[in-house]
This record gives sequence, C-alpha cells and structure tokens, in this order.
Amino acid sequence: MTDAVIRPARADDAPAVGKLGRQTFIDTFVDGFGIPYPADDLAAFLDLSFSPAATASKLAEPGAAWWVAERDGELLAFANAGPNTLPHPDARPEHAELRRLYVSKAAQGLGLGTRLLAASLDWMQAHTTGPLWIGVWSGNLKAQKLYAAHGFFKAGEYQYPVGAWLDDEFILRKG
Repeated sequence: MTDAVIRPARADDAPAVGKLGRQTFIDTFVDGFGIPYPADDLAAFLDLSFSPAATASKLAEPGAAWWVAERDGELLAFANAGPNTLPHPDARPEHAELRRLYVSKAAQGLGLGTRLLAASLDWMQAHTTGPLWIGVWSGNLKAQKLYAAHGFFKAGEYQYPVGAWLDDEFILRKG
C-alpha cells in the first residue's frame, strides 16, 4: 500500500467525491453523532449535496477549489474552499470559506484531515485579503479543536438545513 497523495480534484472525480461525501456524512453525523434526521430530510439533503450531477456542478464552480486524498486509485478524503457563504454580519463573499473537509471512516487517523486543511488554508489565504471562515456543527468538538489549533475562533452561530431539519452550527473565523 502506498501513501495517500493530496491533489486537486478533477471533473472525473465527481462520482467518487459524491459517493465519499454521502457515506462520510452518514458515518459522521447519523451513525457517529446519532443525529436523528427524518429519513425524507436526510435523503433530500444527500441527493442535493452529493448526487453525481450536484457534485460535478460544485467541482466546476468558478472561484472554488477542491482537493482529494487518493491512495491506490481510491479517494479517502476531500476538502473544498471557495467564496464565503456563511451568514455573519462581517462576512463577505470575497472572503474565503472552508466549506467541507471530509475524511472517510477507513482513513481516520492517517493525518489526511490535517494535510487537506493545510492545503485549504494556503489556498484561502492566497485568494482573499479578508478573514477566513468555517462553519462547523456545534457538537463536533474534535473538528472545533482542530480549527482552534489553526487560529480559528467562534464568531457566531447559524442553522444549517439538512432537508427541513436545522442543525445548530458555529461560525468560526480567523483574521
């Protein structure tokens, strides 16, 4: 087995990124944290967020960047950054946001999340003169600790829709 390689995502990665995103969301939030999403809300969210067409569209978004961690032809993790979309009074679209950082259950503990975060932060700092932003689920203490170690602090709260279900999220800021 070779070491995982971090590389920019390509358009032909869309099916694998979508599949990985769908499974990682379920593993993390449904199975891991036990959030009781209603089945219809979860299905609608997963389709809207991770269908092949939705993923292909997101990979092609102007002004956004994607990275994948790949080993032996298998995607293990991915990250996405782009123009800010978080609802904070100081946040602007020209600021940069880390939108997703997903590591598969099988790849936890390999350091891929930290490596993808570093690549994302480098890109974000190079593509904005404003602060950096991250939205994180309020119950994900491990992620909050990782982001705090990189200089992010809680700047606000909002609700993130998973179908009609609303997750309580923290808005983190650096700079």
